[in-house]
Amino acid sequence: MDLRDTPAEEQFRSDLRAWLAVNRPGQTSGVAGQDTTSPLEGRRDWSRRLHKAGYSGLSWPTEHGGAGKPYSYQAIFFEELAQADAPQHLGVIGLGMAGPTIIAHGTEAQKAGRLERILSADEIWCQGFSEPEAGSDLSAVRTSARLEGSTFVVDGQKVWSSYAHIADWCLLIARSDPASERHAGLTCLIVDMRSPGIEVRPLRQLTGEAEFNEIFFSGVQVPDENLIGEIGEGWQVAMTTLLHERGTLGFSLTASLDVTVRKLIELARDRGATSVQRDAIAREWIELEALRYTAYRSLSALLTTGVPGPEGAALKLQWSEANQRVTKIALELLGSDAQLLAENAPYGGYWQHEQLRSRGNTIEAGTSEILRNIIAERVLGLPRSR
Repeated sequence: MDLRDTPAEEQFRSDLRAWLAVNRPGQTSGVAGQDTTSPLEGRRDWSRRLHKAGYSGLSWPTEHGGAGKPYSYQAIFFEELAQADAPQHLGVIGLGMAGPTIIAHGTEAQKAGRLERILSADEIWCQGFSEPEAGSDLSAVRTSARLEGSTFVVDGQKVWSSYAHIADWCLLIARSDPASERHAGLTCLIVDMRSPGIEVRPLRQLTGEAEFNEIFFSGVQVPDENLIGEIGEGWQVAMTTLLHERGTLGFSLTASLDVTVRKLIELARDRGATSVQRDAIAREWIELEALRYTAYRSLSALLTTGVPGPEGAALKLQWSEANQRVTKIALELLGSDAQLLAENAPYGGYWQHEQLRSRGNTIEAGTSEILRNIIAERVLGLPRSR
């Protein structure tokens, strides 16, 4: 594991930092640089500027419109984006999940028709994995996709689908064999979100925002040309999606936590932290450094194998719980001011918003319970719990 940038990486970091200094939009709010408040077209415009500058799809193959760079460049991009407090590309699910899945398992027609539009944010994607009675247990999904001639007919419900309210396409996992159980009988489809029979209902969060959604499918017709992989092999396709979701995510999360901890230190100085509070902040700084070096170890393995490993689950788990602790300390420092949620509250209500938003951290991208199972079974080699 080499913690230093190569000369080429150092130049890339310097160029990116300079570009962000000139082009970065206004201040953002939300987790890991997610701009959840700007109008949609403004966010899409920012994404197109990132693409035009060569910063979308950094690790995608050049033949599919990417930059063909090692994953280390994607990690640097996440670090610098968080440090600049700049919003991510609007198509984070397309770039990090749907796109790599299509590259790995899609047909040539699917690659030609979808990948460039993902990079340019002309098409926004959502993910149809979690279900009300399945939670993060993907093998328990019950949404059905029965093949009638050359068309799949989809019925069921998905939940916690980020960006579904603005998405053009959905990467969907459904059960194509009604008699199957667990991992068998699943099929992956790409579904046009404008299809008749689709209803999207936003889910209001504690913050008052609605990033997540429910999706209802009622007799939705999907042509078989939208099949990803083979019928009944959706589990293997989904594993590709989830591995890429967490492949370099650790660097984005670590960089975001770094920014938050530094803001917490500034708050502690401003509010006069007690010795007990300073000790708590010191523990979170130690946790941050441990997280950072775990991300570097994971990246080293990724650069060697070319395939994201299950270590990303540990990074996401540790970050989600650390972010909750950090924002809780901030509210303790605010004292009675922590009860104020208005924009004219101290520090613009930033810490109140972040604490409320952090409650979703241990649910999204895999619940902490599911991630602990992944770590136990795939990293530590412990016996399966079921």
